[in-house]
Amino acid sequence: MTTTTPPTIGHWINGQAHPGSNDRRGDVTNPATGQVTGQVVLAGAADVDAAVGSAKKAAAGWAATSVSARTQVVFRFRELLNERKGELAEIITAEHGKVHSDALGEVARGQEVVEFACGIPHLLKGSNSPQVSTGVDVHSLRQPLGVVGIISPFNFPAMVPMWFFPIAIAAGNAVVLKPSEKDPSAAIWMARLWQEAGLPDGVFTVLQGDKIAVDGLLDHPDVASISFVGSTPIAEYVYERASRAGKRVQALGGAKNHMVVLPDADLDLAADAAVSAGYGSAGERCMAISVVVAVGDTGDALVDKIAERTATLRIGEGTRDADMGPLVTRVHRDKVASYVDAGEAEGATLVVDGRQVEADGASDGFWLGPTLFDHVQPTMSVYTDEIFGPVLSVVRAGTYQEALDLVNANRYGNGVAIFTSNGGAARAFEQDVEVGMIGVNVPIPVPMAYYSFGGWKSSLFGDTHAHGVEGVHFFTRGKVVTTRWPDPSTVGGLELAFPKNS
Repeated sequence: MTTTTPPTIGHWINGQAHPGSNDRRGDVTNPATGQVTGQVVLAGAADVDAAVGSAKKAAAGWAATSVSARTQVVFRFRELLNERKGELAEIITAEHGKVHSDALGEVARGQEVVEFACGIPHLLKGSNSPQVSTGVDVHSLRQPLGVVGIISPFNFPAMVPMWFFPIAIAAGNAVVLKPSEKDPSAAIWMARLWQEAGLPDGVFTVLQGDKIAVDGLLDHPDVASISFVGSTPIAEYVYERASRAGKRVQALGGAKNHMVVLPDADLDLAADAAVSAGYGSAGERCMAISVVVAVGDTGDALVDKIAERTATLRIGEGTRDADMGPLVTRVHRDKVASYVDAGEAEGATLVVDGRQVEADGASDGFWLGPTLFDHVQPTMSVYTDEIFGPVLSVVRAGTYQEALDLVNANRYGNGVAIFTSNGGAARAFEQDVEVGMIGVNVPIPVPMAYYSFGGWKSSLFGDTHAHGVEGVHFFTRGKVVTTRWPDPSTVGGLELAFPKNS
């Protein structure tokens, strides 16, 4: 019997594939079949040094490249990505498991940030104030940081890195990307696309690996900043460790996103939204709706409508005609299933049981179907924990104020939605809810690229959100220059008093 060795997925350092300095490897699987499709290299300390060293050498030359020339490379990357987005989507489906249409949507949302970065000449413009004092002018400018690190999660192997690297590169930095070891190939594909777009070698580096690679970037003295997206415990760890190392940090953590449904809401619209936002990408989204708060007497009718729609979903392999694919790994699938066990044991009403799913795919795939709980209490683990799977919990609230208090009491503040036909209630909710991203009759309020993405409370560590103007400021440092060109005929003199305008 002939056996085939799975291909090795290595680093991308100095514009070429790099095999790594050790024999540590991790399995990459196809979640729809359970088969091992690759072996990803896991970095050691020498690989971290090689990656950062290559980026450091490239950073100075790239920063000195004109803004116009940098923009042309970013725009070329945008054109190539648009032409070949289908290739990237196929890679995402094969390693993450999300259905092909969802993978295409991920690429499209990431490309919005690439397009935003094409406007970097305007975004980097400084200001100028002549004659602030007699013969004195002031102007400002922004300059790149140098080498910046990005640590991205498994659920969006293309979009989340693209929240950061287009702006970082356009602003003149060199990037070291550490993708998830669960789905590492998308990063290599994008590295090759950058090379084809004309980006100098070393400006975009991919460092594969696990905690050793992460800690190496957090501690390395030549890495100026860290951008991270992942669970809250790890985000807090990343923030604290990188901050101690003197780095600028934006660490986006977990979420428990609520959807508040008021009695005057269109329940069909709300049910459609709850199913789409709760079960899309198998619930493996940081902006997924995981809690529906049914206010007043809406609960029974809303739960019935959600259950009816859930029954129509097609679960299967992402390359087939399916609405929802598998979870990313068997370990993660079993962890999510354990929450279903716990919710049932704690007394929540199990309306739809995803453990009984019959999927259109291989029997060894990591399948878990849509799951719906009703009468969930805030003390239950299905409510308190970020499950990161297709588990939707319905909580009953008697009044608008009770629903608002429930949302505000939650430790997370990433995203929230309200469904209502009352403009006054929606406006009050916008003002009073303690959450960073809000949707009004919009279940997944992910901002466009020219706004910034980020939550409040335990959903964000650091002061700066992703992309938008805040992203530009994160990847640059400001300078203010005060200038005076004295008249040669003027005789100067000593003046020890504090300078003042005159």
